[in-house]
Order: sequence, then C-alpha cells, then structure tokens
Amino acid sequence: MRLYHGTNMEFDEILLSKCRPNKDFGRGFYLTTLRSQAQEQAIRRSEFEGRGTPLVQEYLFDEKWLGNPNLKVKIFECVNREWAEFILLNRKSRGRRLHDFDIVVGPIADDGVVYQLNLYMQHLITLDTLVRELAYKKLNNQFFFGTEKAISLLRRI
Repeated sequence: MRLYHGTNMEFDEILLSKCRPNKDFGRGFYLTTLRSQAQEQAIRRSEFEGRGTPLVQEYLFDEKWLGNPNLKVKIFECVNREWAEFILLNRKSRGRRLHDFDIVVGPIADDGVVYQLNLYMQHLITLDTLVRELAYKKLNNQFFFGTEKAISLLRRI
C-alpha cells in the first residue's frame, strides 16, 4: 500500500526523536492513505511554522505486517469509546510514551474532534456524549509508526 506524509521540510531519515509528542497515538511518524490529507497537513505545517515548503513524501508499506505476531499492532476500525480514551491519554501524556504498540491505525482527530475532546477534558460533556458526537463524523485515517522496528518497514519512493 502507498502511504503519504505531509511535511514542510525535506528529510531522508525518519527520526522518532524529531516527532512531536502529545499527538493522537503518541510520539511517532504519522502517515495516511490519502494524498490530499497529507497535502493539507503539509500546508498547515508550513503556515504554522512560517517556514519551509509544503511537500508530500510517499512510502510503500506491506499490509501483511499488520498481522505479523512479531509486531504490536493496534487497529481502531471506527470511532468508539476505546479510541477516544486512547487519544485523550496520548494527548495529555506530557511527552511520555503510554503504550508499546509498534503501529497504530485508526481515525484521525481533526479540528472538530479536537474541539469535542477539549469539551470533554473541561468536563463540559461526558465520555458517552463525546463518543456519540464523534461517531457520526466521517474521519480520515492515520497510520502511526512508533518504533524503529516499525519505521524499518517503510520504503520511501
């Protein structure tokens, strides 16, 4: 499968230490199957940082690895309570790694999702309300590669 990563700076080597903490699935390298989503991320990154040029990097990844018993893989098929709790924990982790998954696949928390997560964290809605509100959103996907073992499975093209 082809996966895409949106960025504002060219690089050849994926360094987990350069990845931002407190993201949906923790500190790791994020990709998507949607080139347009990666392009939007690249534009946002360039505008936010005020430097660089939006660009999309393309990688090949063999899906068979998702079922390999030597890798710890977590797949969220849809928005549900477990997915919401996982994202909340990672976003509040203060940079600590809270899980030992090599790869995590699931819906991406877009701006609307972040708004709902913030309402929940401010105790303005319950977790059940949060999940109900998010269940109807058509969310794009994301692939998290959080270990060197997982990163080694990606081939830049």
